Amino acid sequence: MRWSMEHKETWLHQTNPTAKLLLFLPMFVVIVFVHNPNVLMNWAVGFTVLFILFSGYRMKHIFLFLLPFLFIFVSTSSSMILFGKGETTWFRWGLIHITEESFYRGVHLGFRALLFAIFGLMFALTTKPVLLFYSLMQQVKLKPKYAYSFLAAIRLLPIMIEEFQTVHQALKVRRAAKANGFRGKLELVKRYAIPLLSQSIRRAQRIAVAMETKGFANGRKRTFYYEVKLGKYDVYLFVVICMIVAVGYYMADVFPYVAVKDVR
Repeated sequence: MRWSMEHKETWLHQTNPTAKLLLFLPMFVVIVFVHNPNVLMNWAVGFTVLFILFSGYRMKHIFLFLLPFLFIFVSTSSSMILFGKGETTWFRWGLIHITEESFYRGVHLGFRALLFAIFGLMFALTTKPVLLFYSLMQQVKLKPKYAYSFLAAIRLLPIMIEEFQTVHQALKVRRAAKANGFRGKLELVKRYAIPLLSQSIRRAQRIAVAMETKGFANGRKRTFYYEVKLGKYDVYLFVVICMIVAVGYYMADVFPYVAVKDVR
């Protein structure tokens, strides 16, 4: 079964996964402490353009990836806009109370959620799990037994999905894939859960024995098939992030979208 989409390899894919992670994580913290909606709007535009141009995926795939997060943007913003507190009332009808303050806070929260989504998608779509854990072992000195355990767990996810589909087809052939009432639904859950759990336990035990046999239990130094190093693309990413952050602050000060500079 195919679990990946076709995409082009860009310079974002060539960056060191650990360096990329260490560059993205501080941005999550910075975004939380920025209360100027103009800055977040500029950052959202800049990092969205970076994501679209260099993720390597087609526009239709990017739109599908962003669609649920756009829904989160709308729902997060609207909940604060419609039910937030403020002094300058724009509209009131029943429980709905839209104020100037709640509107700007809602827009601010929406763009904050959108930026979180952009960084998360950019990291997930331009980073190979294998290279990420190899990089963590080589740059951060993560113990191999933990890294390879995570890799094995990631590899098991598609297998578990295929097993779920197999169980579903088997129950469907036996006309046991549907149930009525609470007891029937509970019995249906057991029909799915028991074979899936038993297979997962057997597979986990085999993996544990195999890893112990290959010497993952001790702490001796290991060699690696993939050598993941820092390079020029990591510098490019650092420079691009700094440029977007700086230009976002500058444009927010010189050409603000809204007059409000602090939504607290």
